[in-house]
Amino acid sequence: MGKIVALVTTKGDAVAGGAPIFVEPDAEKREMTAFLLEKILDATAHDLKNGSFILVDHRD
Repeated sequence: MGKIVALVTTKGDAVAGGAPIFVEPDAEKREMTAFLLEKILDATAHDLKNGSFILVDHRD
């Protein structure tokens, strides 16, 4: 099972949790931030299609 390591969203007031949350109001900037974090964290970015990306570490 994977572990959520970060969240990138356009709606900062709509999310909460224990992982770092990055709020990017612009959709293009949100995507760029998610893909940059994907490389930095060695994780996988998943687009939830609701204005948010979750970054998940799938390693065991």
